[in-house]
Amino acid sequence: MLPTSVSPHIDSAHIDPQELASAQQVVANIAHSFESKVVGQGRLRETLLISLMTGGHVLLESVPGLAKTTAAQTLADSISALFHRIQCTPDLLPSDIVGTQIYDAAKGGFVTQLGPVHANIVLLDEINRSSAKTQSAMLEAMQERQTTIGGQVYRLPQPFMVMATQNPIEQEGTYQLPEAQMDRFMLKDVLDYPSPVEEVEVIRRIDAGVFRVESTPQPVATLDQVRILQETAKKVYLDPSLVTYIVGLVYVTRHAGNYIDPNLAKLIEFGASPRASIAFTQSARALALLRGRDHVIPEDIKDLAERVLRHRIILGFEAVAENIRVETIIAAIVDSVQTP
Repeated sequence: MLPTSVSPHIDSAHIDPQELASAQQVVANIAHSFESKVVGQGRLRETLLISLMTGGHVLLESVPGLAKTTAAQTLADSISALFHRIQCTPDLLPSDIVGTQIYDAAKGGFVTQLGPVHANIVLLDEINRSSAKTQSAMLEAMQERQTTIGGQVYRLPQPFMVMATQNPIEQEGTYQLPEAQMDRFMLKDVLDYPSPVEEVEVIRRIDAGVFRVESTPQPVATLDQVRILQETAKKVYLDPSLVTYIVGLVYVTRHAGNYIDPNLAKLIEFGASPRASIAFTQSARALALLRGRDHVIPEDIKDLAERVLRHRIILGFEAVAENIRVETIIAAIVDSVQTP
């Protein structure tokens, strides 16, 4: 049975008009800087801004050459953030990501060398090419915002977000991401090719030297402003009826046979965990703020459904055999739950 009520105490602090206007200005400045280097990819821009505003992590799936690295670098440059890119390979070790202790002969002892995960924005390129052991090394960093090296705990800088990519067309030499790690990505987005008009614009910008190293955009926001933006996003009002709606969507993923077409329901092996509900509430608040509102509406939640659920609903082999995409099942789930 779907949930019908929720505690009225689930609420947010009020956002005053000046605070809302300030947040909108910061978001607009970052978005404009992003658009100066990245052509099109409006959905990617929205996803990354949501991640930045919530401190969540993003998993991106696309073929090579769709500006994922450029997008991450541009976002970091626009907010004066420390950016590190890690190219994942089968021989990548956990210490290559987290860090290690090395012997310093001059000091006569071991010193800690922090790994590239100690940055504000970390790009894990082709994460599914790294071994399961290396992938698991990211779990503590992504969830606890810290690493442990030689028994010593090191806090990660704030804000902190991981942007991981995987290539869907090259499966040889790859390792499937564990469900526990997939669940720690707040959103998963699937990028598509640019339109012909956008591709012409890419070529024009290359000829104009827009992508040269010396043309790096100037910062348009500070890390302090980003931290304030994150606090503002937490204050966006989420009506209790929408919390019930979110929980209802996630509930149906676990008991789909009672609510959607049985032919689709039987393809689901495992539904989404409570992290999906948390991701919905946090990302919906950020999306509402991104769209200039101090409150969430049902359309915000529906627009996020694919990005929140596509990596959390585990399909069986029968779905692959019948060529049924997870997005088809998500659409059926959204249609099955009454909109408040």
